[in-house]
Amino acid sequence: MTRAKIIGLGAYAPERILSNHDLEKMVDTTDEWIFSRTGIRERRIAATGEDTSDMCVNAAAMAFESSGLAASDIDLIIAATVTPDYRLPSTSCMIQKKIKAVNSATMDVVAACAGFIHGLSIAQAYIATGVYRNIMIFGAEKLSSITDYEDRNTCVLFGDGAGAAILTAADDDSGILSTYLKSDGNLDRLLHIPGGGTNKPYGANGNYDRKETLLRMSGNEVFKYAVRHMGDASMRVIKDAGLSPDDIDLLVPHQANIRIIKATADRLGMPQEKVFMNIEKFGNTSAASVPLALHDAVQQGRIKKGDLVLSVAFGGGLTWGAAVIRW
Repeated sequence: MTRAKIIGLGAYAPERILSNHDLEKMVDTTDEWIFSRTGIRERRIAATGEDTSDMCVNAAAMAFESSGLAASDIDLIIAATVTPDYRLPSTSCMIQKKIKAVNSATMDVVAACAGFIHGLSIAQAYIATGVYRNIMIFGAEKLSSITDYEDRNTCVLFGDGAGAAILTAADDDSGILSTYLKSDGNLDRLLHIPGGGTNKPYGANGNYDRKETLLRMSGNEVFKYAVRHMGDASMRVIKDAGLSPDDIDLLVPHQANIRIIKATADRLGMPQEKVFMNIEKFGNTSAASVPLALHDAVQQGRIKKGDLVLSVAFGGGLTWGAAVIRW
């Protein structure tokens, strides 16, 4: 079957930096406490009026430049986000409008931190079956809009940003070798936003509590499931690709927490020099995390043509997934 390969990457991080020292002035925490438990020093915060789609437009410009394609060449736009511009229309439609991708279809994916991996799997299926040739995937979040900055257990984790990837049909042995997606809706309350949907609409019964529209997470439970499922998903895609963990040149995981990343690598028997991390400067950017990390890894020369790259992510839903790519 035809494989989809990444031919262009782009990334965007907002200008404003929220450091651990800034958070010390907002909640009862310290730089040492945050860094020792998460590996995060700072995160980026979108400007007032800077929407998720705006960040995607900036990432798109870089992806087009590196791919050699134009917006008119794109057949499908996939936007992975839990922080859309609007409930309607979709963020992918807003991106299409702003980048003038006049020939594309659009869809949004709501899979939290695993959203970009879901996008890769969808793109692989469409390209393999010949439905589309050029697909653009965005992972983007404005998590500052759903973060409770009075909750020291969550506000230290999250940041804003966007990443973009352009995929096309491979004409060589590169591309996506295998993907795996899974979810468990029974664990929905471990990482969720209580209000804002039809279950608890805005202003239900004449009441509106802003706190109900902010992210809630049971950190210890999420950690336990994340390590288990990221490890299992990684082994699954490695096996499906006909490889062993030793064959992988670089692990590019979702940048959730340094302890989760290290525990996942340990489960795979993978040395730390084979693990890429940029969590220190971006924090957890949910769906934007993997494309931001892939872009940085390529720019730093950590990913080269022919390398075997494993990417894995875990997020709210609960959802998780992994992909093996020959660069």
